[in-house]
Amino acid sequence: MRKLLLFSLIILVGFVFLSRLFYLQVYDAKGYSIDEDNAIRKVFNYPNRGYVYDRNDVLLVANQPSYDVMVIPREVEPLDTLEFCDLLKITKEDFKTIYNKAYHYSPRLPSVFIPHLSKEDYAFLSEKMRKYQGFYIQKRSLRHYLTSVGANVLGDIGEASQRDIENDGYYNMGDLIGKQGVELSYEHVLRGKKGIKYIQKDRFNRDIGPYKEGIYDVAPEPGKDIKITIDATLQAYGEKLMEHKRGGIIAIEPSSGEILAMVTAPSYNPNILVGRQRSKNFNALVKDTIAKPLFDRSLLAQYPPGSPFKVLNALIGLQEGVTTTTDTYPCRMGYYYNGRRLTGCHSHASPVNMNSGIYHSCNAYFVNLYRKIIDKYDNPDTGMNIWSEHVKSFGLGNFLNNDLSVGRKGRIPDGDYYDRAYGKGRWASTYIVSNAIGQGEVEATPIQLANMVAAIANRGYYYTPHIIKTIEDDTIDSKFTIPKHTTIDKQYFEPVVQGMFDVYNKGTAATVQIPGIEICGKTGTAENFAIIDGKRTQLTDHSIFVAFAPKDNPKIAIAVFVENGYWGSRFAGRIASLMIEKYIKGEITRTDMEDWILKHTLEHEYEKPYSGKPFHINKESRILTVEEYEREKKMPTNRDIPTTTNIPL
Repeated sequence: MRKLLLFSLIILVGFVFLSRLFYLQVYDAKGYSIDEDNAIRKVFNYPNRGYVYDRNDVLLVANQPSYDVMVIPREVEPLDTLEFCDLLKITKEDFKTIYNKAYHYSPRLPSVFIPHLSKEDYAFLSEKMRKYQGFYIQKRSLRHYLTSVGANVLGDIGEASQRDIENDGYYNMGDLIGKQGVELSYEHVLRGKKGIKYIQKDRFNRDIGPYKEGIYDVAPEPGKDIKITIDATLQAYGEKLMEHKRGGIIAIEPSSGEILAMVTAPSYNPNILVGRQRSKNFNALVKDTIAKPLFDRSLLAQYPPGSPFKVLNALIGLQEGVTTTTDTYPCRMGYYYNGRRLTGCHSHASPVNMNSGIYHSCNAYFVNLYRKIIDKYDNPDTGMNIWSEHVKSFGLGNFLNNDLSVGRKGRIPDGDYYDRAYGKGRWASTYIVSNAIGQGEVEATPIQLANMVAAIANRGYYYTPHIIKTIEDDTIDSKFTIPKHTTIDKQYFEPVVQGMFDVYNKGTAATVQIPGIEICGKTGTAENFAIIDGKRTQLTDHSIFVAFAPKDNPKIAIAVFVENGYWGSRFAGRIASLMIEKYIKGEITRTDMEDWILKHTLEHEYEKPYSGKPFHINKESRILTVEEYEREKKMPTNRDIPTTTNIPL
């Protein structure tokens, strides 16, 4: 009996053991995670990021090898900290800070301890790292920018933030992610997919080879190459012309919405944000709060659009039926209401019709026209709302829904805006006449103005401006291939286009013509105010210019803003004409104009606030000699006169 009991007990224990083993291996296998196994080390195999080419297949961004020192905090054993820090060229305090950050992120997951070792450092350290348990070297790639321009276009990559990690499970601490430009906009295309290797460790925590012969390993998938719409040659030329100046240039192909150039000034060489010096250099750029090289003026700067905005009011006036091309208005050096001058103007023939109003940039003409648009309706609220919708149909006052990493809406006021400012029923068109000439409450970014000009060049429609041209083995978003139509009928564009053409023939841009190219443009001068010592101070005016060319079947539309550039044709007009010639002809024939731009700087305007006269005479900087000043003062067709401040009546 005792033998039977003992035998039964052995059988029962064996059955329980086998049952439990079967359960753990079959039914409970789902609870096992290879990533949680302490005997297995997980190593990420980072893919190469996709290459970036310009529209002409010029390689702009490639990759270069880099090596990171990684740490798994829970596996770190006691070590000679001073010796280790000396090898890595860091301080003991740095060691503690980095280690604690890694431990806080995860004791069991690998984190970057020291990023971006050079090939020389890697060769030196690779043999020595074996003695430091918990540390190893991991290979990955960094960006290699094959150009010194287009930093705002291309962007850069940097370490993923905690928010990035929380928002996207793809990233771990120390992973790299696109931070700006196309690196950010097309991060998911460029980054590829990480591979994983599982390494089996023995009881002494030493690597002994692939776990289960690598059957769970995943190979990395390289990122896709992309071709962007930028013309690298035109981009470089634009940045050259904008040296020692501040502002932005946007050039667009009207027939597609493709961005040909996207210049911000001042800028920087994108290569300084690569490698171990990235953090130091980035902090230096951030701390430059005067020049603001990280601030993309072509996309983010909101300026009064000035006189280029007048052409929209001409189109709206025709569409609303409040004027014809032959209607005339008087100009007595400005617009007067009840004996008071609301806006100034320069000397030209009077009365003025639409064509001469555009090419003379007559403020009085456009204030009269603007008031007719607003006063057409029973109350100014309705007139303003209808006017605002017309303007917004050209892409102003809203995000353009493009594929750029940053942007701003600008500002196009409506009836509610002025109801809040003055009170409902307590304002009239005379309160807001500065909107007629692109001042007052109207603000636009350079890309919005370039898009506006593209819509005019197309006689009533535009394609959403975009930076992507092609994606390897993929298609671009269809929204970039669908035209967006304005609220203005096609037949009203031709007289306005003719007026812009005459700006070059006999108007405010007559001195910046390009032989052999029919250019349509519009000069602009925008008042510039700043708060200095608590007071609103008027500074030197901004120089603005918009244009497209050729007149028929246009290939390029452009907007140029030059801060403190005096008046429209002085800096912005010259730059726009040169950019158009560079793109269409591939060479420069107006070398006189090119030499002038390259020799003239505006640094003196940016060195200290200036609240004086509309012209700054500085012989030492050779910006404007007395002779130049006197000669150009007698040529009113070279400049626009900005408006005065709105005067409520």
